[in-house]
Amino acid sequence: MSIVHSDGLGQFQQDNATLQGSRVATKWLQEHSSDFRHFHWPLKSPEMYITEYIRDALLHAVEKRSPPPRTPIDLLTALQDSWCEFPPGYLQIPVESMPRRFASLLRVRGGPTRY
Repeated sequence: MSIVHSDGLGQFQQDNATLQGSRVATKWLQEHSSDFRHFHWPLKSPEMYITEYIRDALLHAVEKRSPPPRTPIDLLTALQDSWCEFPPGYLQIPVESMPRRFASLLRVRGGPTRY
């Protein structure tokens, strides 16, 4: 952080994944807390992760394939084909929903939301 943001204005964003809460990670953050600002992400907020939405859509599309993929190469091909079959603008839906998601999260102060 001190190399990339030598001005001291760098921010570290932690999304509270289980690994980031480990003793080693927590200790490191405490030891280096003066090197950067730490932006705290709401605790365990899966509704904020667009990647989860996309992953679930891809997995669902692959599960519907017949025949199902049987090898790693078959799985890769099925994932790529499923990705290409998403209609234009499909990924715009979760992107455009982010302001509403953040507003909901702020209203409940980081607690569970309807998303």
